[in-house]
Amino acid sequence: MAQEQANSVGTAMAILDIAERLVQQRGFNGFSYADVSAELGITRASLHYHFAGKAQLGEALISRYATRFAASLTDIDTLAAPPIGKLRSYCEIYRGVLAEHRMCLCGMLAAEFDTLPGAVRQAVINFFDQNQAWLSAFLERSSEAGALRLVGPPDRAARTVIAALEGAMLVSRPYGDTAVLDSVTDRIIEEFSA
Repeated sequence: MAQEQANSVGTAMAILDIAERLVQQRGFNGFSYADVSAELGITRASLHYHFAGKAQLGEALISRYATRFAASLTDIDTLAAPPIGKLRSYCEIYRGVLAEHRMCLCGMLAAEFDTLPGAVRQAVINFFDQNQAWLSAFLERSSEAGALRLVGPPDRAARTVIAALEGAMLVSRPYGDTAVLDSVTDRIIEEFSA
């Protein structure tokens, strides 16, 4: 029984891994259960056993992605680095994804927002809200400590940084490298340097 559960969990994780890559490369509407089942070598019925429908798969993808992203933010909080170094580490999260020839999962989903199931749309909004809340609090603390220069409200600055990084990923993508994103990151660092 324990072995069957382990196999089931392993299959579910493999499904999520493949689906995440496909969404990050093609978008949510650019892949099907047939794509995942063919790559994994299982039946579509097996996929439905783990994720009843594509909406449930999408929610699971975002949940897992958001958890990993939050863990990265916690890692940044614990870095023994000045705030400007932590801000660069934040930007590096996006660079790491782009370097793998992928896009931010929720950025890709945001591009298809109007065509997504309702629960998936809400999960995308929650991801960006949580991301913005962390970045806003970080910028505010760092500014109050005199370690970062902040012009205007921290929530507006956080939205601007997130939008700049997401947009830079999109513009970088056709070139197949990180040069545009690197340039935007350098500009962000310059803008916030005290």
